[in-house]
Amino acid sequence: TTPAALGGAAFDHGAAWLHTAADNPLAPIARAAGRTLLAASATRERRRFIGDRRAGDAECADYEATYADVVEMASARAASGPDISLAAAMAPLAGRPWSASIATWEGAIIAAADADDLSLRDWHNNRLDGDNLALPGGLGAFVRSVLGPLAGPVQTDAPVHRIRWQEAGGVAVESARGTLHARACLCTVSTGVLRAGRIAFTPALPARTEAAIGHLPMGLLSKLCLRARGEDRLGLPPHAGASQQVQNLGDPAMMFGFWPHGYDHAIGYIGGRAAWDLARAGAEATAAFARERLGAMFGARARRLFEGGAAIATTWGTDPLFLGAYCYPPPGHAEARQILAEPLADGRLAFAGEACHATRAGTVAGAWISGARAAAAMAAVCRNS
Repeated sequence: TTPAALGGAAFDHGAAWLHTAADNPLAPIARAAGRTLLAASATRERRRFIGDRRAGDAECADYEATYADVVEMASARAASGPDISLAAAMAPLAGRPWSASIATWEGAIIAAADADDLSLRDWHNNRLDGDNLALPGGLGAFVRSVLGPLAGPVQTDAPVHRIRWQEAGGVAVESARGTLHARACLCTVSTGVLRAGRIAFTPALPARTEAAIGHLPMGLLSKLCLRARGEDRLGLPPHAGASQQVQNLGDPAMMFGFWPHGYDHAIGYIGGRAAWDLARAGAEATAAFARERLGAMFGARARRLFEGGAAIATTWGTDPLFLGAYCYPPPGHAEARQILAEPLADGRLAFAGEACHATRAGTVAGAWISGARAAAAMAAVCRNS
């Protein structure tokens, strides 16, 4: 969106990056449409804090060394033995100063689920490698203006409440605007909506599919945009990131990005159980938490800069159309993504989206690839019947 409260600056409530840029299928589409793409590695500067002081060079080097050890150890464990949680795989490194910070980043922030809730195998399958690309006008604007027209006519404001998927000749989809009869149906709603039973399926879905949905709860990554109330930029360049060392696994932590594309706002990210707690408490509580965290790192200077300024919090956790940000499997259920993607009714009903991509879950590219594959398979079924 480009809300007036931000002076017209773009703010992506959801995804903001094209991850794994080298083979992201949306990158060439964006370039062909004339969109500017900025590589994170060329623009982002990261700063780490221990309490209210900036970490020194040796401490930052220890962070990088610990991160490398986490990836090596957890990846090796993911390849052998039964599935466990990411936190359990990291347990041998628990005494190192940055271990809880890395677990928070990889779990609550990246996967939207705390490390002790997240399947190690799913974490390993979905690790993001390579550079990330950002669009100055916002990824949401790109989806709406470039990807939207590729889909053809789209009917919005028609919430579906039932799918009859074994009708003679195809399927029947009941919505607030009436019933649509079609030869096939591709369902891309979140597993949060499916788990809540907001869409009824007649007949009931097979037990295998229902179990997969049950094993893919929604995680939550919330974003809070805070606009500065002055010219101070805290000595940070555009696209700078800042985070504070997490002392204990599970401690609430918020990571920040500052002055994206030169705009005068900062964006805080919080995920997992802490995000769900703040979502239930409301936007004001989220803003208060963010300002407290900024003050803990930058002191009174940051408190003055952001106190009373515009604050916009995302509402993915409470929005009935989503009920979370994106999904994750708990330990032992990494295969749920592939199971949910299995077509039903000889291919006339299929599920797709980030939940159904085994190696790019939680990303726009994963949703795009999953949907394209499912649609192509469905089209082939319809042509041959």
